Amino acid sequence: MKIPPDAIIADEKITRYLLVPREQDDKSKFLALAGFTQENPELLKAAIRQLVDSTATIQDRDNEYGVFYRVTGELIGLKGRNLAVITVWLQRAVDGKFQFITLKPNKESSDEL
Repeated sequence: MKIPPDAIIADEKITRYLLVPREQDDKSKFLALAGFTQENPELLKAAIRQLVDSTATIQDRDNEYGVFYRVTGELIGLKGRNLAVITVWLQRAVDGKFQFITLKPNKESSDEL
């Protein structure tokens, strides 16, 4: 199974969370290693989409919000550097639509950070 092409990747998730420096759980420095910054959020969104279009999905868990899935692979970076990541998706119980939740470094296959 793969994440469907109409899956929702909210712009705010990219611009107000992933690419924003934070004291805890900062992902912006990790993403900057491959050239993803606040100046080019559309490129990060495209890289996430490219990853899920080419990689199988693994069902993770479910709760009252729906079924969670993981897609593990590499984001193709802008600086010739790829990042090993795990993306998390939710198939919403309320309407069945898929929604991007977050990404995190895949520490099992990467020594980034």
